[in-house]
Amino acid sequence: MSEKRIIAVAGATGAQGGGLVRAILNDPDGPFVVRALTRDVNSSKAQGLKAAGAELAQASLDDIDSLKRAFTGAYGAYCVTFYWDHLSPELETKHGQALAEAAKAAGVKHAIWSTFEDVRDYVPLHDARMPTLGGAYKVPHFDAKSEADKRFTELGVPTTIYLTSFYWENFIYFGSGPKKGPDGKYALTMPLGKAKMPSVAAEDIGKTAYGIFKAGPTYIGQTVGVAAEHLSGAEMAAAMTKALGVEIVYNDVPGDVYRSFGFPGADDIGNMFQFKAEFEDDYRAHRPVDLARKLNPTLLTFDQWLAINGKRIPLD
Repeated sequence: MSEKRIIAVAGATGAQGGGLVRAILNDPDGPFVVRALTRDVNSSKAQGLKAAGAELAQASLDDIDSLKRAFTGAYGAYCVTFYWDHLSPELETKHGQALAEAAKAAGVKHAIWSTFEDVRDYVPLHDARMPTLGGAYKVPHFDAKSEADKRFTELGVPTTIYLTSFYWENFIYFGSGPKKGPDGKYALTMPLGKAKMPSVAAEDIGKTAYGIFKAGPTYIGQTVGVAAEHLSGAEMAAAMTKALGVEIVYNDVPGDVYRSFGFPGADDIGNMFQFKAEFEDDYRAHRPVDLARKLNPTLLTFDQWLAINGKRIPLD
């Protein structure tokens, strides 16, 4: 029997990376073992992964030498950054570039780079229909990741560009879920109009990435998007109503109103939703559900995800 190859996973205790780590660990007869990268190998989450069979490696996106060490000897690397930890687009790009440089230095044979579109390719900085943020971005957490794409290409790292989608877990952890209005009714508020938005369970992003690795070189040099369903705001509200037993209506608001809500990143998120609505056809075309389901046959639908997780959505 041939020796199993190592997949090194950045952000192993996070949503995407954790899903990939568990997918590998849950497939003991598969071709890979996992090396879980984490800033703190002594954290409870890291120790939980170790107990489940993962190798741990201490690594920080701010320390490229630690990334090179963690990638050394690995066949594959899952590369993901953490914009919401720091809210700095410049740092986000730097982190992505560090992952590319570490993968090149270590001789990784297949990197998956978790990224997004560059919204400035659709709405130039001078275009006033969407405010420019920080003087250089339209959707900072999209644009900054995208700026690192070219580093993987320039260095010749064998890479799959992986376009992720809105996590349904955002309804639990990110404050994106329904809110009670002055009339006592719950509303799911997003500036999407009638557009359908690609979305997915966070765990399935990792599982689908595992499918890409298992396909060998098939998707190297390709762009692969992941989504489980393309749903409108009204469809998501209706599904929540059914699952939670509480009436939830969809509250469509203009982008300017959403950007005014004042929470950290509101302008960024408002621009993101505007991009997804105004360029719905392109955004959806980049994330075909059929391909994701081929790579990950257990892909959850929103109804299935709600049956498991719906009660965790806070209704305040």
